[in-house]
Amino acid sequence: MYETDLDRERERLYSRLATVRGIQPMPSIRNWILVETENPKELARRVNRRIAPGTVSVPRHLSGAVRVPVRDPKSNEILFRTIRELMRKAAIEEEALREDAEVGADSDGAADVG
Repeated sequence: MYETDLDRERERLYSRLATVRGIQPMPSIRNWILVETENPKELARRVNRRIAPGTVSVPRHLSGAVRVPVRDPKSNEILFRTIRELMRKAAIEEEALREDAEVGADSDGAADVG
């Protein structure tokens, strides 16, 4: 089987994306990688605001995923770092919301002494 630079770059980007918590790249062909995520529209919106409109798209026929383009190594690294940073921020925000909910639940059950 003949392996092109694009094939190698797709495999490299796929491997890098597989290390990011909260997303799961799926085996893909050509110059796109399909990536499963809980909130694809939000991820696409944030990536596109940071890099360029239309960089990441949400397929209409498939829910829970975004399409990530495979380009040159420099562009792919920028895209990878952006996704990684956004997913880290999303995890931190989610954790803070969870902690706030726990604190709120604890204080709701407290009896007033007085």
